[in-house]
Amino acid sequence: MRGRSPARFTLDRLATPIGTALLVTDDAGALRALDWEDYEARMKDLLRRQYGEVILTERQAPAALVTALSGYFKGDLDRLSGITWRVAGTPFQQKVWSALPGIPAGQTMSYGAMAAQLQSPRAMRAVGHANGANPISVVLPCHRLIGSDGKLVKYGGGLSRKRWLLQHEGVAGVEDQ
Repeated sequence: MRGRSPARFTLDRLATPIGTALLVTDDAGALRALDWEDYEARMKDLLRRQYGEVILTERQAPAALVTALSGYFKGDLDRLSGITWRVAGTPFQQKVWSALPGIPAGQTMSYGAMAAQLQSPRAMRAVGHANGANPISVVLPCHRLIGSDGKLVKYGGGLSRKRWLLQHEGVAGVEDQ
């Protein structure tokens, strides 16, 4: 990453029912990160790990992105599929992140089931680590991965947000660890 120009992205904020979301987009309007205001330092660290030096400029996110996310939080769960996103990361991380949108809203999957789906049945911990490094919360629905016993485990935005997102999507009966 040395000798490379800094990655330049824009940063906007969106009020949601579960806190203020930080939206990081590139010049083409693709979402590069979505995290929560109370985890801004972690988001910046994830961006640095993926892109090296990052310069964030405060600017309004593309209207289509804001409309889609607002629609999702108002109950139109299919709106997430229309969001353009890009991620950097290891090939395995990208494999996990690309598979997450395949878990339909209202459903969950265990880390082990995701590992098996990715043809790496023993890689559930690696799936967990990749899931934890997911830079695009909600849109790449890492909240839909749960423990094999059906309990909520780990969510970068906090378990209360994970529970809210799953309930918002119609998942019933999920319990904390």
